[in-house]
Amino acid sequence: MPLDPSFIGRSYPPTAPYEVGREKIREFADAIGDANPAFRDPEAAKALGHPDVVAPPTFPFLITYRAAGQVVEDPELGLDFTRVVHGDQKFTYTRPVRAGDRLAVTVTIDAIKSMVGNDILTVRGEVHEASGEHVVTALMTLVARGTVGE
Repeated sequence: MPLDPSFIGRSYPPTAPYEVGREKIREFADAIGDANPAFRDPEAAKALGHPDVVAPPTFPFLITYRAAGQVVEDPELGLDFTRVVHGDQKFTYTRPVRAGDRLAVTVTIDAIKSMVGNDILTVRGEVHEASGEHVVTALMTLVARGTVGE
């Protein structure tokens, strides 16, 4: 059964703040194989105008994917996660994620469409620092594969 488009615009409560630590940034940079010194060395980051180390551009996926779990697990939406593949990911930054940030994510369903028996769901995550400052917007596209031909 296709997803109900009346869910477009539904927002979920903000997540608890996630405190970004230097070590988590370094671990993430190591995991993706990026040796940029601004991800590890506070002095290198300061030389680039940042107050502390900054995170690689895809770092917010950690917290936005977790926040999108509210959508995926919403029993009213009825998404069968066993049939979901990650279709696309985009980030639009106001500023880089920095060590010491306390980030919360508010997710909203931006779009639902059906194509060739598949449901395509776009989830927007607005990431704000505890002070209220916007940091990044993440757009995640999930594709729920249909059962046509099974």
